[in-house]
Amino acid sequence: MIIKDAEFISSAVSISACPAPDLPEYAFIGRSNVGKSSLINMLVNKKGLAKISATPGKTRTINHYRISATTGTWYLADLPGYGYAKISQSERKKWERFVRNYLRMRESLICTFVLVDSRLAPQKIDLEFMLWMGEQGLPFAIVFTKWDKLSVSEKEKCTWIYKEKILEYWSEMPNYFLSSAEEHYGKKEMLDFIENTGSAFS
Repeated sequence: MIIKDAEFISSAVSISACPAPDLPEYAFIGRSNVGKSSLINMLVNKKGLAKISATPGKTRTINHYRISATTGTWYLADLPGYGYAKISQSERKKWERFVRNYLRMRESLICTFVLVDSRLAPQKIDLEFMLWMGEQGLPFAIVFTKWDKLSVSEKEKCTWIYKEKILEYWSEMPNYFLSSAEEHYGKKEMLDFIENTGSAFS
């Protein structure tokens, strides 16, 4: 798959405000400051498409982008990050309900990419979110970000530790990707996955 164009479509604070579910859709989510915006911009060849902020928890809407590629058109949904954010507990719970309702109800959603920082040990909040996705029967794939920041030995340890932890709950490891926004690492693998899974959309 070669990306031809990527354009911002809408920012939604309700499910009804999202674009019509007439295209295959892929969502991106992760803890605040995991590198989500950088990864999205790298993936679709458009610097500045997803706004990068130094302030954790900046994304407070579901932002949709229409991606035009050589193999067809699809939606990319940038979801609010979970975890640290300078907001009230009640506001955080409202975000969480909104995002989880979207994940459960969005009929065009093919897969959610759950981003985790490869430099960190498995975080409780990430694992809890993945477990919830599994319990709901919602397909997801793990994306290890900032892969270029690890040494060879740290890379081997990272995937081994995650596999060990994931296999405590499931019989096999979900699809996963190793990525670096700076080095464009993992881009082809993720786009190939989107192409292969999106072809079944009807």
